[in-house]
Amino acid sequence: MSRREQIRMTAEEARAYLGEQKVINVATIGPNGRPHLAPLWFFPHGDGFATWTYGSSQKVANLRRLPQATVLLESGDSYERLRGLSMETDVELVTDHERIVEIGTRLTQRYAGAAPGDPVPPELAAFVGKQAEKRVGLVFTPTKTVSWDHTKLGGTY
Repeated sequence: MSRREQIRMTAEEARAYLGEQKVINVATIGPNGRPHLAPLWFFPHGDGFATWTYGSSQKVANLRRLPQATVLLESGDSYERLRGLSMETDVELVTDHERIVEIGTRLTQRYAGAAPGDPVPPELAAFVGKQAEKRVGLVFTPTKTVSWDHTKLGGTY
């Protein structure tokens, strides 16, 4: 078996890894044809993930032109602990206010330590509703995923 096969994550491992991470790096194509890279908070959504961002941001302008992105999640502070996912994705831009509020609420709850479906305090609902007026939702659906988990090698190369 090749080393590549040994370090590849299963679909279940990749989903679990995605759920453990907090920041994803998103590359879109800017107006000059070069990658535009931005870190984003996110939450797992279906086989991919979702987030929101300001509607006036450069990444949204790029995604309006080409609704595709390449994303990277990586962790590990030494070679034998490197783990990560690289995904080519199609991106849905969500402009429906109700869906943006739903995305913003799930995102805010995740980073506040609440579980999806937990009651939303009125002050959080008010904050998210106001923020949603300036934002768009982004739903990323992977079309290709590459993964690596060097911990599977047991500390050897």
